[in-house]
Amino acid sequence: MKTKACVLLLSLILLLSPLLVSASNFYIFPESDRKHLSYEEVWAWQYDALGYAFNELFARYGRPFNAGSKYDNYFQCQTWYKVDPNYPGDGYVLSNLEWDNYKLIKQVREEMRSLGTKNLDGKPLPPVFDDEIFELLSGFKEAYFQPNQSLPVFDGPGAHYRRGAGGKAAVGTNGRVYVAGWEAGWLMVMYQLSKGGVRVGFVNPANIKNTTVIAPQLAFENVITKTVSAATLTEDPLMTLNTVAQLPAGASVVWLTRYHTATGIWDYVETTVNGQVCRGFLPQGVTDLGWFIDSPINK
Repeated sequence: MKTKACVLLLSLILLLSPLLVSASNFYIFPESDRKHLSYEEVWAWQYDALGYAFNELFARYGRPFNAGSKYDNYFQCQTWYKVDPNYPGDGYVLSNLEWDNYKLIKQVREEMRSLGTKNLDGKPLPPVFDDEIFELLSGFKEAYFQPNQSLPVFDGPGAHYRRGAGGKAAVGTNGRVYVAGWEAGWLMVMYQLSKGGVRVGFVNPANIKNTTVIAPQLAFENVITKTVSAATLTEDPLMTLNTVAQLPAGASVVWLTRYHTATGIWDYVETTVNGQVCRGFLPQGVTDLGWFIDSPINK
């Protein structure tokens, strides 16, 4: 009986392994460096996903993206992606075949804009599965802090932002602390709460003792927009979905960037609730981002 159970377990592992590997090594167009894409297969994807698709062409060669940007957060999740510190520039890495695919993807995106459609019936960007972010947000890495510190945490880079936990939010450095980078001189962190769940926020480096944190400067998008439907703004998109505020349709927000978890895609936004500036996460699709038009790249 035990032998049968072991055989079944092994079979299940072998069955799932290719799925897990392919998910953490996901390419929108796996063969775009080896064959010409067809018009139909490009049109099969949503407008937003195609923005990742043409950046994927350059990411294959180690293109660095602005830290904290939506493309950086996405490609950092892919185990195939490695930043090339000597990346020569976008105009020098693609073959003629890849340039043809780049132009086709850009052409289809332009057609979608002219038709006023984001092709929402097409294939969306799928959630990312990577054991590095299974219990984390993309873009965060564990960092060392001198123990026995309690650091006040605010929603954004400044003491004028909301402070969670009834104004008492703080991260203890005896537990694991994850960092994304610096914004306006403050450090963006994520940590697990004693009652379960996580909190994302910012700490003032003036409060950090005897620790030098090496992290990138974040480059958020800062797109002024509105919500297209009512939604819950949460400070924890990973576990408990703790509520920061209930936002109605039409609420003004500043879209900052996009993060990925093992189960979904979340937009990180800033807004004002009852006169208090706060930040949190909304499910992808709640905010109207208009038409993201990437800068043209020339060979």
